[in-house]
Amino acid sequence: MNSKNKKGAFKDNDGFTLIELMVVIIILGILAALVGPKMFGHVGEAKQSAAATQIELFGTALDSLRLDVGRYPTTAEGLEALISPVSGLDDWNGPYLKKKVIPLDPWNNPYIYESPGTNGDYDLISYGADKMVGGEKENKDIVSWQ
Repeated sequence: MNSKNKKGAFKDNDGFTLIELMVVIIILGILAALVGPKMFGHVGEAKQSAAATQIELFGTALDSLRLDVGRYPTTAEGLEALISPVSGLDDWNGPYLKKKVIPLDPWNNPYIYESPGTNGDYDLISYGADKMVGGEKENKDIVSWQ
C-alpha cells in the first residue's frame, strides 16, 4: 500500500517492482499470442471477399457497356474499355467505372479478362495470393462465372 509522508510525497520504495512489471509483460505477450492469429486469420477471407465484390462490379460495368455498344470488349481491348473509349466502340457512353484506372486485385495483381471467355461471354479471374491457377483458402481463384 502506498504511504505518504507528512508533506504528501510518496516514499522512495513506492512503485512497481521488476517482477510485477515482468508479470504484466508476460500476460500481455500471452494475450497477443492468443488473439493475434485469430484476427490476422481473417485477412485472407476479407481479401477473397473484396476480389469477388470487385469482379461483380466489373461485371455490372461490362453489362452496361454491352447495352450501349452491343458487345463486350475483346480481350485485346480489355477492361480499359470501361474507363476510356476504344476505337470500334462507336456508341461508348462511359466511363463505366468511377475510378480513372482499373483497380488491381487485393494482392496487387491485375485481373485477368478474356472475351469471349471459355465459361461465358467473358471471363474475369483473380488468381489469389499465390498468383497461380487453382489453390485453396487465400490462394483460391476468384472467378466471374461462379
